[in-house]
Amino acid sequence: MARVLVVGSGLGGLIAAVRATDAGHRVTLVTKAALSDSNTRYAQGGIAAALFPDDSTDAHILDTLRAGAGLCDPAAVTVLCEEGPARVRDLIRFGVDFDRDESGITRGLEAAHSRSRVLHAGGDATGFAIETALVATVQERADRAHAHGGDQITIHDHTMLVDLVVDDGRVTGATLLGPDGARHTVAADAVILATGGAGALYKHTTNPAIATGDGVAAAWRAGATIADVEFYQFHPTALAVPGTPLVSEAVRGEGAVLLSSTGERFMPAIHPDAELAPRDIVARSIAAQMKAQGGAPVLLDATGLGRELLESRFPTITAACRAAGLDWAIEPIPVAPAAHYWMGGVATDGWGRTSLPGLFAVGEVARTGAHGANRLASNSLLEAAVFADRAVRALDHSTGRHPLFNADTTDSTVAGDGTHSDAAGDSLVDRATLQNLLWEAAGVHRSGTGLTAAAATLADWQAADRANATVNELETGNLLDLGRLIVAAALAREESRGAHHRADFPGSRPELARPRFSRRPESLWRTLVPASSSASEAIAC
Repeated sequence: MARVLVVGSGLGGLIAAVRATDAGHRVTLVTKAALSDSNTRYAQGGIAAALFPDDSTDAHILDTLRAGAGLCDPAAVTVLCEEGPARVRDLIRFGVDFDRDESGITRGLEAAHSRSRVLHAGGDATGFAIETALVATVQERADRAHAHGGDQITIHDHTMLVDLVVDDGRVTGATLLGPDGARHTVAADAVILATGGAGALYKHTTNPAIATGDGVAAAWRAGATIADVEFYQFHPTALAVPGTPLVSEAVRGEGAVLLSSTGERFMPAIHPDAELAPRDIVARSIAAQMKAQGGAPVLLDATGLGRELLESRFPTITAACRAAGLDWAIEPIPVAPAAHYWMGGVATDGWGRTSLPGLFAVGEVARTGAHGANRLASNSLLEAAVFADRAVRALDHSTGRHPLFNADTTDSTVAGDGTHSDAAGDSLVDRATLQNLLWEAAGVHRSGTGLTAAAATLADWQAADRANATVNELETGNLLDLGRLIVAAALAREESRGAHHRADFPGSRPELARPRFSRRPESLWRTLVPASSSASEAIAC
């Protein structure tokens, strides 16, 4: 039996906690906000899997590879697509009630899929349905254990990951900041990061405010290898109103079209799949059209779908439109790109193992290689389920070796180390200013000139002292670390590929069709906020 610390309560974290508990491990599950708060909760489009007679695993693999723009790891894609159907059936057993019609489970078509294979629940509330079912499952496991006097699973919400604890090159736990403002150390035989992405890096994002990249930043500071962080996916269609609520790709899958501000359809002239082209192409095309029309949002015309379908299939989007004073059944709605999903992250193998023994990563925090340079729509929930299940299975293989990656080291003056040092600038970073900078320099469109200027600006900023920082200050420090990493990686990739597009290198270069792994210099491998006996309380998982 292992002591397992799971950090994060989205699909990946909840699956890992349930699986590890059922396997007999002793589990501590911590999450920064409430147990039900995560990126998963806001996922609209659905979960893709080859479950139907007219579909196949091979077709799903090919679609995923095509969308990944030459950067997918074929082995990871094969695992994702082959094991995906079984993980979807697990979700059904855990209580997820996918939408049904007279033929069985309803399925939809989304961009870059050659088959209708996307399952959804509650119309456009798939993530909410999955999160609700899995939270109930975790709570049931915890209640059952406590009723019998056991502590096989313990849940701590409103508890933030501060840093990983590393002992002789192995992750042995984590430093946490609890709701009482006290710092604690948790000792663990294995830590599973499931902390999600970092949409808060950008001023326009579909992610909730808690998506501040805490897991990637902590893993980076601890010395774990990261990969492909330059590839941030911008969803083409967020409602262009305060809060930028997501307008699911499934709306275009049902037949909605994109129009210029003057009402002309523009995507058919750009790509043969028009509105259902890969996400990076649609997002860049919308951004270019917006620039041509003075920055005004483009329009999404779903009026041809009819009020009944829109309100039954997309109740969440309908409510968001109403809240903004829009009626999308009778008028096109304004949309624009927004930061949505990070393809890069902590580098893992096919079992969720990172380069640091004792540390696993699953879901958006991880870079498995399954998404390449541009994630196929509705593969994200699937990836979290598949690799969370595999990470827990890997816990039982005590002889399993953590992978070695051919990683470059990045100087601390580029990546930062989150502390006051000679490498840090003099100005305390402001989150809103950081978000604006990343949006302009490392957003949908990029250039060497803009990235170089952004790198210089980022080098002049420093984060608050992590030893005494609040949750907000810790998050902003994480975003500063990650902003530096993204800008450095985007500068290093002198081509355009998938979600990474540079005006000065508009074409793809075949010799660069490979992942870029990087890690901190070994001299900086340390726990940045060590737990002291006077300031923290040790908690065993």
